[in-house]
Amino acid sequence: MLGMQSREGGPVVTASGETQRRSWKSLLATVVSTRSTTPLPADCALLVVRIVLAWIFIYYGGGKLFGWFNGLGIHGTSIYFSQSAHLHPGGLFAVLGGVIEFFGAIAVGLGLFSRLAGVALFGDMVMAMITVTWATGINSHTAPPGYQLNLALAGLALVVAFLGSGRFSLDAEVERRLRAPSGVPTNHSNP
Repeated sequence: MLGMQSREGGPVVTASGETQRRSWKSLLATVVSTRSTTPLPADCALLVVRIVLAWIFIYYGGGKLFGWFNGLGIHGTSIYFSQSAHLHPGGLFAVLGGVIEFFGAIAVGLGLFSRLAGVALFGDMVMAMITVTWATGINSHTAPPGYQLNLALAGLALVVAFLGSGRFSLDAEVERRLRAPSGVPTNHSNP
């Protein structure tokens, strides 16, 4: 029912109870919606996920390969992998882990072949959990640490592997160029 008077004496139109219920129901449906009406929020979220993954994996991969950020470098990582993680030959797995983490992070950060890089980073984290951190539980207060970080990073890597890198990526540009009809320039600037 619509109200017709205000305190000042002028007419005021108020929504009926049914209209208000529909409005709240619509708002609630929007808040809990699992379907994106526009890809922009999803693309922005994927960009954040990619930046976070790139930052963390460049840190750890650079430490393994180059000794950056107080990392062990190849030699120290080789010894660690062979003695603590029981991965033999340690040198092979040190290089493999460092390459996957460092270059996979660059690929994810740029959004270039990010689905493949996401799968590789997921596998790297599963291997880390199996060989080192699983035995100490999810939150260990002793060395080695628990597997909570590995689990979170593996989940984020799967997000990128399943959803791709979104519109703010080199993958999107490559896709646009591949889907463009032949002979049509892909440059959208005016001459």
